[in-house]
Amino acid sequence: MSAPAWLSDSALRSGGPVGLVKAIERVLWHLRFSDVRAIDGAGDRGADILAVRNNEEWVIQCKWSLNGAIDAAGVNEVNEAFAYYRAERAVLVTNTDLTRPARARAEELKRLGLKIDVWNGASLEAIGSAMFDRVPNRHDVRDYQKTAVEAIERDLGNNQKALLVLATGLGKTVVGGYVISSLLNRNPGARILILSHLKELSAQLERAMWYHLSKKVHTNLLTGEATPANFDGVLAATIESALGAIHEGYLPHLIMIDEAHHVGENSRYRELLDLVPGVPYFGVTATPWRGDEFDLSSVFGEASYKMGIAEGMARGWLSEVDYRMYVDDIDWELVRSESENGYSIGELNSRLFLPQRDARILDELRNVWMSTIEPRAIVFCRTIAHAEEFARLLRQNNPEWNNASALHSGVSSLRRNILLNQFKLGRAPILTCVDVLNEGVDVPDVNIIAFLRVTHSRRIFVQQLGRGLRLAPNKHRLKVLDFVTDVRRVAATLKLRREIDGETERLNLNPAVASEITFSDRTIGTLLDHWLKDAADVEYSGEDVRLQFPPELRCERKDSSDGHWEDASKSSRGRVTYDPSSCSRSGLGGLNLRGALCYL
Repeated sequence: MSAPAWLSDSALRSGGPVGLVKAIERVLWHLRFSDVRAIDGAGDRGADILAVRNNEEWVIQCKWSLNGAIDAAGVNEVNEAFAYYRAERAVLVTNTDLTRPARARAEELKRLGLKIDVWNGASLEAIGSAMFDRVPNRHDVRDYQKTAVEAIERDLGNNQKALLVLATGLGKTVVGGYVISSLLNRNPGARILILSHLKELSAQLERAMWYHLSKKVHTNLLTGEATPANFDGVLAATIESALGAIHEGYLPHLIMIDEAHHVGENSRYRELLDLVPGVPYFGVTATPWRGDEFDLSSVFGEASYKMGIAEGMARGWLSEVDYRMYVDDIDWELVRSESENGYSIGELNSRLFLPQRDARILDELRNVWMSTIEPRAIVFCRTIAHAEEFARLLRQNNPEWNNASALHSGVSSLRRNILLNQFKLGRAPILTCVDVLNEGVDVPDVNIIAFLRVTHSRRIFVQQLGRGLRLAPNKHRLKVLDFVTDVRRVAATLKLRREIDGETERLNLNPAVASEITFSDRTIGTLLDHWLKDAADVEYSGEDVRLQFPPELRCERKDSSDGHWEDASKSSRGRVTYDPSSCSRSGLGGLNLRGALCYL
């Protein structure tokens, strides 16, 4: 089989330095690498790409030239990268060739024990001819994904539009890739437009499509910083840049809109769709909820296929979860004495919960860390300053956290990719962040998440939780530590638990192997569950919304030492875990537990 056109001498020359780096990224995926990250930029220490294969770190330096050969400086740069990134392998790539002194320098380094592979123009063509037509062993389609593809294709055929709703970790981009690949198999010359709202996300989407496409298919990126020579094949573009291309005459055969919840009533997306009537389009999202309550079905029609987080977890397509919410610092005496008052949510948050101290959080995180195989943790913090400070505390408190780092919007793209690469290898196994991991970042290895921040958005909560729900080898379950002290967060978590229990029952699955969402104090957990179960939409309520605390409340806990019952409301420091499977509502309104009884 011949090499793809994008690896030809002319394509590499016309693509410039950026085009060479992107071409090599795509080659590496076809060569069975499991993680590939471009880090080209100031401060890259001689590496343009960091890649992982068989848990070995590779550093790749790409040297583009219009005509001339590459001198020994390029060899010295990749040698610096080899040492700095503690890599096992190094590759110097050029679209032309090396000078004689450069080859001599490479041979000298070989004698010193450093093997530098050299890929030049001729060897790149040979690699392109020999590499797999499609990325091997990537994203084998699951049964529900096949069903989703068929549903989208059916609605595109019947209605020219479709919508896919899949929880984070279930592969919405994978399904979109199969829909696109299917069209290109039927019509190899088709033009595909993939839209997003961020240039970084558009770049990720272009790369994601490589997993699904034949190596013969061109992909291009169109943003305010990148304009390809042509728009053939698959074009990943930001909405603003795509609008410009449409106005200049570009007309795709199919449009995919990623993170479709960003499509509003008067959005730029609607403007673009109005400019191309008759062009079929579909949206994909994990979180269809919008703060303005705009109904996405008015744009895309009813969802062609959907699977939420609860069903995905119940079916085993998402990681099992051991979710622990810390509520044992509740100021129970105050609530008990003033329970007849109707508090606003803002007042409840200030009265009901006592702030968790960093020392307590570190202790709990350390205990979970020690009981987890190959731990990889993400800690969601309140602000950038908090993320930086908590990363510092982590480095001070545990030798295994010496490389703990903050990942946020203030960190350069280069540094982010380096950190994610180090995270993949376990060299920086714990990251603190704010929102930067909410969308478009794939970190399936994470098996511990800690929430230290409040978010009143179900979409953000589900996105952040979803960072840890992807299945991965040697990952048995996701452990979640939730230190968020907000009634709305408790309501959201309890709602998720009821949804998981409902799906487990609906699918007739064994509840013993289902995910667990528990409280550090089971009595308080039971109270909150019962209290918030009937509070309509409390999850989405504002600070001033008032909730009526149950006026007649008596919680009792059986003393295991003498078998007598004591008033549990006098102490909230119990360290037992509430087991929802042990609860049943009696006909008299009681809520019975093993070892605890609450009358409401």
